[in-house]
Formats: sequence, structure tokens, C-alpha cells
Amino acid sequence: MDPVTLIVAALAAGAGAGAKGVASDAVKDSYGALKKLVGRRLAGRESGEVALRGHEATPETAGDALHAELVEVYRPDRDQELVVVARRLMELLVAEGPSAGKFQVAAEGAQGVQIGDHNVQTNTFTTPPPSRQSDLQSS
Repeated sequence: MDPVTLIVAALAAGAGAGAKGVASDAVKDSYGALKKLVGRRLAGRESGEVALRGHEATPETAGDALHAELVEVYRPDRDQELVVVARRLMELLVAEGPSAGKFQVAAEGAQGVQIGDHNVQTNTFTTPPPSRQSDLQSS
């Protein structure tokens, strides 16, 4: 993903999480930091400031305008902090997403394991796995 697309996507995802009321303080802080950095980068550029405000209000429809404004001002040599903060925000959002921490699996020595939701599985085991056979024989 190119840097400008990443920045706009991170802003949209952060705004969405905040609007749903599911954002942690870390996500809110990271979103605020990214929005502030983008605001500084677009400062003095009326169309950019309008695009940022519009994106904050309706990220699902205003992404193209913000993307176009950032393409105009983005400079890889001086805007790496924007990319770093955008990546961090996306990492936080993924880590705190709807499936974060849902599964904790210890499957050592297991057979026929499925991990996830809505699985159907039928197994027929006729002999224990090798590690269990030696345990049973020594008993």
C-alpha cells in the first residue's frame, strides 16, 4: 500500500473505531496524533483543511478528497513520521479488532484440531498418537 493510501486508511479506520465507541485510549491517542500530523501537513492549504474536516465527519465518503490533497503535499523525505504513526494506528486497530484474543490454543500432541468459528469436523481415530502409545505401554 502506498504511503498516502495507508495514511488515509488509518485515519478512516481510527475514526470508525472512535465512532463505534470501541477504541481504546491507545487507539484514540494514536488517531489523534495522526490527525494532528496530517493537519499540520495540510495547514495553510484551504482545500486540504476542508478535506481533512470532511474526512473526519464522513470518512466513508470523503477519502478521495483527502487522498488527493495528501498526494499534493506528501514528501517521502520529510513525511516518514506520518507513515510511522499510520502504521502504528493500524497495528493497534488489528490487535484490538473483533477477534483479538479470541482464541488461545494449546494443541501439543493433539490430532484433528480445528481453530476458528463455525467449523464442522468428524474424526475417527483408531490408535493413539505415538507419544500416547508409549505412555499407555509404560503404565
